[in-house]
Amino acid sequence: MGGANQQERLEVTEEAKWFLAGFIEGEGSLLVSIKHHATSRYGYYVDPEFHLVQHCSGLPLLKLAQQVFGTGRIFPKPGSPNCYVYAIHCRRSLWEKVVPYFEKYVAPFSCKRETFYRFREILELMNQGEHRRPEGLARIVEKAYAMNSAAKGKQRLRPLQEVISRILRDHTPDAPQHPAE
Repeated sequence: MGGANQQERLEVTEEAKWFLAGFIEGEGSLLVSIKHHATSRYGYYVDPEFHLVQHCSGLPLLKLAQQVFGTGRIFPKPGSPNCYVYAIHCRRSLWEKVVPYFEKYVAPFSCKRETFYRFREILELMNQGEHRRPEGLARIVEKAYAMNSAAKGKQRLRPLQEVISRILRDHTPDAPQHPAE
């Protein structure tokens, strides 16, 4: 790494991690998208994500987050040429890096604590493979819909019951599964 890059690189100290926790409290988002996809086994799939958005003047803060987590990517925000997004989509990184960080630095003090706990539950269920079963996916979707319930007026595209009924369509609990499944 060249000298110029070393000077631009922020040092990841314990103080920097606590500073970042405060920044995440105000600007960070844990979300679980429910995406409709025609070829998905149950019509939908879940996509957990952590992200931060900043004006280009805050780019060093996004780089600090990338250093602290050791993963994720920074990219221009679509439709906002002066803003950047730092995002982690990899479920394994979310579980192994973001969850422990939130447990130590963010959740004990956060007004978003309940959102974090639901996010962690969803990741745990996905780690157990529950998103591969209709009942499990429906449970995950219900938890995702319960996240961020007071989120600045933003609402999901489809009503919860519409998504759940599509996931559970043609499914009877305790019925023998077809061998191809």
